[in-house]
This record gives sequence, structure tokens and C-alpha cells, in this order.
Amino acid sequence: MNTIAYLTHPDCLAHDMGPQHPDQPERVRAIAHRLLITGLLDHLDHFAAPLATDAQITACHSPEYLQFLQDRTPVHGMVPLDEDTFLTPHTLVAARRAAGAAVMATDLVLAKKYQRAFCNVRPPGHHASRSQAGGFCFFNNVAVGIYHALAGGINRIALVDFDVHHGNGSEEILAGENRVLMLSTYARQLYPYGQPALGGNMINVDLAAGADGTALRHAVERHWLAALDQFRPQVLFISAGFDAHFQDDLGNLQWLPEDYAWLTQQLVAMANRHCDGRIISVLEGGYNLEALARCAAVHVQGLLEHL
Repeated sequence: MNTIAYLTHPDCLAHDMGPQHPDQPERVRAIAHRLLITGLLDHLDHFAAPLATDAQITACHSPEYLQFLQDRTPVHGMVPLDEDTFLTPHTLVAARRAAGAAVMATDLVLAKKYQRAFCNVRPPGHHASRSQAGGFCFFNNVAVGIYHALAGGINRIALVDFDVHHGNGSEEILAGENRVLMLSTYARQLYPYGQPALGGNMINVDLAAGADGTALRHAVERHWLAALDQFRPQVLFISAGFDAHFQDDLGNLQWLPEDYAWLTQQLVAMANRHCDGRIISVLEGGYNLEALARCAAVHVQGLLEHL
């Protein structure tokens, strides 16, 4: 078993929206602990996520939005941006680390120092649009990484989002960007309650409540694989949400760890076929700590295979 790059930072723990909020700092710790006890951590090269720069953030977010977040950041307490997304004194530092992890992972993979990278970071990002926070998200981490890769000369990028919630922010940012093919599965009856594809570069598969791993396999085999083979991406980004697991209270699907293992194997095979194995995976959702840790570890193990 070879190594992949593993990016995280203690600042991602400082963003805390309260003890009852689903996006707990403990999410990052739970994944790290599971990687440790399974021995997977021994096969990961650790990197401290840097702070994303203003220029890296505004490649996919408006400067006015960045200024808005900076102006609203409190010295004490929390400032609500919607009913479940709150700015704290430490939020923007954590969010810059999460976006910075995607940037560094992109650099490491494109420089061929590693074939694959996993970013164990929070807050998540795929609900953040060009000019709006939402769904626990502030900066769209994976989109920041994608635009960094585009600026570096990559011309065909695939983004796979398997979070139980639709990555509406990623879709809004990437719609019509024909250098990027976005493929997603999500539960149609959950936040942000679905929407038609905004551009011809989107392949969305909405799943009915209670859909299990069989539905996942059908979505991937019927809708994703041929499109990916035709597009021939040069690098694959993943918005890795683990809240489709049957134990996750924020989801309504019935996936098992073996479903995440199968999905990761499919993506690794595709990356080996078209991308020289290059994959950058960035954590999104997953709120049952035990299920999150188990599924993330299965995902990382899959990324380590066939290097």
C-alpha cells in the first residue's frame, strides 16, 4: 500500500456553531481517530492546510461576498447567515483552511508528488454559491481547488459529489463552465430541495427517500461512467459527503460502508484510466460520527488501492 496526501488543520476545530449543531468539530477528530486505529494513518503523508488567499477565494466567489463575510464576523458570539449557518469569531479562519487544503492538495497532485489526496476539513463547502453562504458552508472548498487547477492549465476536470444533499453551490458556480463536468447523486426530498441542472455540463441523479446501494450502483453505471469516459477528465475532484449512510439523521438514504467502498473503487478505476490516477477528495457532510468515521476510512482505503 502506497501513500496519499492527507490535509487537515487544528483551526478547522475552532469553528463551533454550538453543541446542538450537526456540524461539530468532532467530525474531523472522529475521522482522524478511525484512520489511526485502522492503521490507515500510517499510509498518509500529513500536511497542514494553508490559509486560502483572497485571490484563490475570489476565483469562484465574488469579492463583495468575501468582504461581506469579513464585515459580519463577530468578535464574540455568533451571527446567523441563515437558519443553520452561523459566523463565529473563528469561522473564516477555519473556512480559509478548508479551502486552502483543496488548493494545496491540487498543487501536490498536479506536481505529481502524489496521485491522490484527502482533505479532512470543515466547514464543508458545496452549498456555498458565488455570493451566498448556506447549508453550513461558507467557501466552496472544492470549487476553489477546481479553479486553482484550471488556472494551472488543466482543461478537463470532473467533479463527483455523492453527498446526500445536492451540491447546489457547486452547481451554481460551475454551471456553463465546459472545462468541468459535474456529476452528482442526492436525495430529492432534502435540503436544498433539488433543482434542474443549470448547465449542459451537469449530470444530476436524484434518488428517492430510502434508496439503497442498488440505486447508487444504477445511477453510477447508467449515468456517470459513460459520460466520464467520453469527457476523459485530466483530474478528478470529489465532494465526499458520507451522510447518505443509513444511520445519518440528516439524510434519508440507506447506504452502507460497502457502498462507499464500491463507489470509490469505480472512481479510482476511472481516474487510473483517464487521469493518471489523480484524485482530490474533499470532505463535505456526514453527521453521525461513527458512520462518518467508518465510511471516510473505507473511502481513504479505496483511494490507497491501485496506486
